[in-house]
Amino acid sequence: MTIYHFVGIKGSGMSALAQVLHDMNFTVQGSDVEKHFFTQIALEKSGIKILPFQKENIKPGMTIIAGNAFPDTHEEIQEAMKLGLPIVRYHRFLGDFMQNFISVAITGAHGKTSTTGLLAHVMEGAKATSFLIGDGTGKGEKDAEYFVFEACEYRRHFLSYFPDYAIMTNIDFDHPDYFANVNDVFSAFQEMALQVKKGIFAYGDDEMLQKIQAKVPVLFYGFDEENDYQAKNMVKTTNGTSFDVFIRNTFFDTFSIPTFGDHSVLNALAVIAVCHYEEINVDIVKEQLKTFQGVKRRFSEKSIDSQILIDDYAHHPTEIKATLDAAKQKYPDREIVAVFQPHTFTRTQAFLEDFADSLKKADKAYLCEIFGSAREHHGKLSIKDLQNKIEGSEILTEQNTAILKQHKNSVIIFMGAGDIQKFQESYEKELI
Repeated sequence: MTIYHFVGIKGSGMSALAQVLHDMNFTVQGSDVEKHFFTQIALEKSGIKILPFQKENIKPGMTIIAGNAFPDTHEEIQEAMKLGLPIVRYHRFLGDFMQNFISVAITGAHGKTSTTGLLAHVMEGAKATSFLIGDGTGKGEKDAEYFVFEACEYRRHFLSYFPDYAIMTNIDFDHPDYFANVNDVFSAFQEMALQVKKGIFAYGDDEMLQKIQAKVPVLFYGFDEENDYQAKNMVKTTNGTSFDVFIRNTFFDTFSIPTFGDHSVLNALAVIAVCHYEEINVDIVKEQLKTFQGVKRRFSEKSIDSQILIDDYAHHPTEIKATLDAAKQKYPDREIVAVFQPHTFTRTQAFLEDFADSLKKADKAYLCEIFGSAREHHGKLSIKDLQNKIEGSEILTEQNTAILKQHKNSVIIFMGAGDIQKFQESYEKELI
């Protein structure tokens, strides 16, 4: 019997894929660094073995699934080569695996994880569905008809995928350590579009996505009249949002979601469009939309004393704006405090002005030192360069989080893709 060994099992996609295979009764184990990541909680709950990196983990009879962050020179990959074992990169394995299902790839610069989670939740209410979400959540159904998964554009990894359907949420310039500019990003999405087999659901209010060419129907969703699927008559409250959906200018139905901000409506609209196209019962879609609990690290809330603390993955100016808008809709009468940790020096450098503009939407901004990545550990700029562009902003360290106590009755949003959680944890200890 094959044992799947994951090199870098705590990676968000890797963790999710390990859970999918485990649920389908495959034998799964993996290795990673000792540091604790939120992605390992689900692995531990499933009883999936997590080992520290060492070449002795690799044994005959294994198939190695290697995370994209680890080069061929990694000791475990070297040992697998020596033993002549099959070694498959994460995105290549996923590309082959999805051929067993009606597959739906969710891609875009922003909103991938939330939309994947929402589509998986809605579809599994109607049909057996396996899914892989970029927050480290995965589920494998033995007799699944559908496979819903997050497809990342970074380093063009999604070109390993030939899905039946694709949702394209937007095109925006990100990953400046890899993409040259927004046109380079567009070229990757255009190439991906040509690999889709049945249909593409694209955000039609995005000028770049309007130019997408494909061999299959491209159906547009959004707020503008020209879209195939249009959301109108939005009613925003502190409990969520309701809106009408028109299909080719004909009223279809009214939907309610327990989430906030325009981006949440667009995510739901994309899901409604796919389900309509696949003829999934609209009453099931409506009910499932109402019960979606969200995904990890996307507007994850907890209440302590008089404050609301929110953990969010926002790490791009567009995402920061969306998160702050959502907070203002839900908590219109409270002070909104942003605690932001930039992720990677290249991204901070490329978007310095945009980060400043988006963070000015908060009533107060605190900034944490830049989080380098596995690819870069230092850069020419520091957090002070961003601080200088935001009047009244302050630097936050793990040692001085107590200053957040002064914001009584406020909403404090900890945002970033690095280890921003440690600042929230440090602050929560101050509150005990």
